[in-house]
Amino acid sequence: MALLAYNCLGMPRFKPMARLERTALADLWKHTLSRIPTTCGRLVYLATLRDPASGTYRHHGLITSFGRDQAMRALRESHQKEFLAWLNLSLSGKNDDLREYLLGLEAPQDEVVEHWIKSEIYRSYVPANAMEAEVDLFCRDLETLLAFLKRDALRSQRRSGAEPQDQDSSPPA
Repeated sequence: MALLAYNCLGMPRFKPMARLERTALADLWKHTLSRIPTTCGRLVYLATLRDPASGTYRHHGLITSFGRDQAMRALRESHQKEFLAWLNLSLSGKNDDLREYLLGLEAPQDEVVEHWIKSEIYRSYVPANAMEAEVDLFCRDLETLLAFLKRDALRSQRRSGAEPQDQDSSPPA
């Protein structure tokens, strides 16, 4: 596919558009995953492409360009790779990565942290082929980091003089 442009003489010339990579995996990394700055962000993104009912990954662009099998394989492999990359970070690295991810979200960090703690949504970020020990490590580390983030938010509220809000109660009438 080409984009029509004009050179300095006013003559039309064709400028190539972004090209597909040779494999779905390379294309996924180049055009999507490389633009997500955190391991946590890539992990969450890939997990959200998996249908919770069937476990099937869905990415219209990849499927259209490379076919269902190649697209599914690329998404599954990328999900596993990012999951292992997260597990291989030090706890300090996980903390930094998680904080950077949370800062990039539109919702306030304390709301996201509270939701993750209550819903345990992070369990859905684990790839289907993860070993039990990997799942345990992932969940334990995330729960620890979320507890620290919640504690830090409460301390910050106390220092600023704001009363911590109980998420389960409604505001006074």
